[in-house]
Amino acid sequence: MLENIDFSLVNWSRAQFALTAMYHWLFVPLTLGLSFILAFMETIYVRTGKPEWKRITKFWMTLFGVNFAIGVATGIILEFEFGTNWSNYSWFVGDIFGTPLAIEGIMAFFMESTFIAIMFFGWNKVSKKTHLAATWLTALGANLSALWILVANGWMQNPVGMWFNPETARNEMNNFWEVLLSPSAVSKWTHTTSSGFVLAALFVIGVSSWFLLKKREVQLAKKSIIIASVFGIVSSVYVIATGDFSAKTVARTQPMKMAAAEGLFVGTERAPLLAFGVLTKCTGDEIFNDNNKFLLRLEVPFKGFLSFMIHGNVNGFVPGINDLVEGNEKYGILSYAEKIERGYHAQQILKQLTSIKDKSSPEYAIFYNQFTSPDFLENYFKYFGYGAYYDSDIEKLQKNILKLIPNIPLTFYAFHVMVGLGFLFLLIFMVFLYLAVRDKLANKRWLYITGIVSIPLAYLASQSGWIVAEVGRQPWVIQDLMPTISAVTKIGSSAVKTTFILFALTFTALLIAELKIMFAQIKKGPSGH
Repeated sequence: MLENIDFSLVNWSRAQFALTAMYHWLFVPLTLGLSFILAFMETIYVRTGKPEWKRITKFWMTLFGVNFAIGVATGIILEFEFGTNWSNYSWFVGDIFGTPLAIEGIMAFFMESTFIAIMFFGWNKVSKKTHLAATWLTALGANLSALWILVANGWMQNPVGMWFNPETARNEMNNFWEVLLSPSAVSKWTHTTSSGFVLAALFVIGVSSWFLLKKREVQLAKKSIIIASVFGIVSSVYVIATGDFSAKTVARTQPMKMAAAEGLFVGTERAPLLAFGVLTKCTGDEIFNDNNKFLLRLEVPFKGFLSFMIHGNVNGFVPGINDLVEGNEKYGILSYAEKIERGYHAQQILKQLTSIKDKSSPEYAIFYNQFTSPDFLENYFKYFGYGAYYDSDIEKLQKNILKLIPNIPLTFYAFHVMVGLGFLFLLIFMVFLYLAVRDKLANKRWLYITGIVSIPLAYLASQSGWIVAEVGRQPWVIQDLMPTISAVTKIGSSAVKTTFILFALTFTALLIAELKIMFAQIKKGPSGH
């Protein structure tokens, strides 16, 4: 019964985790991409022997170091919150979720931390090739670190490679490789890291544009722009490819997220791709039974493009929000009411099983065999999390069903901002590269301003992507198995509120400190590294 849920506690816990995650993600993507740009620049230095490239590499390495330090601090706090704020979640799936996090700490983070010391302090202590190897290994370690974090997140989006142990009422991993190589994990890692590459490339272009605007360090700026533009173009193409793969995966495993992101309220064959739109009021206080929810909508001219993207067939059916809520018998889609009923039945069977103290009794064997049968797991336990929204009162049940719909406007706008800016960034890279190789960057004030403005736009696109990923899957912390309302630690909401305020102040102070250091270092230029 939802009446027993402390929604103040849930909301403050969600807000605190979102705050920490979004602050952390201000630093991570720049680390992921800038580490590789540094490796490319140092490779040119080692191959050519030109001191100018060493000077360029050391300048960008300084900015990388400042960003890396703050990112580590916020990331540690983020992992602790799984125990402090989300202990029910950690208990329910800790055996699975903890594995990639442990590997990240033992392998990737220590690897990254070891070689970053050589990268920063070994310029005059080790050979050029050894130092170059340390730089490449730092970049590899940073992205391997992201791999294990994103494998854990991908598992939450699509739980695979595990079984539920009814004796302990916990999920346990039974196939590590399925967890690691699931389409959700692969798409999450490739798309997220490649978006970090794009952001880093725009960061280098933006800072270089500032130097050109101020008529300082012109050669450093031009060389950096060429490297960043090439890296950015390749990364942008990679982002588009991984984004397409991610969309196909989401459409199959999280159809509600896809429907919300595309603003598709009623499913259809030959579904159009919406380039952009302005939604009317979408408060979740009604079942959406038509697609006329837009004040303005602009579709891609090719009819059935969304169907083609998802199914490889323009006639493929794409379910809308209403199909998923009300069900669609023609396409084998269960209604949310039916999923809630099945999930509640699974919870009741588990409750009866765990209430039997004598595990050798015939009664225990009956319930255990029923719960672990393939038919039960596929048709009932699969919807285990929906049972939290059960209510015998039909009117209350209908209200609970609406809570299974994510925030549609936020998901929709964040998705289209992310996609639109992604294509804009590709154009920016191409323009900068064209003018740079033709030596026509001089006196292009409009271009310099575009480069500088692209930095905050890159962060906007990056944060929008995570909004789509996390807000779009609500109310689930583990898709279909555990809703957010069941995952929180049972503590007073006032404690979470207090720490939220403390974290907000601390993270904001860290961000301001980092920006001041970054701006000061950029103003000093390479001579002040």
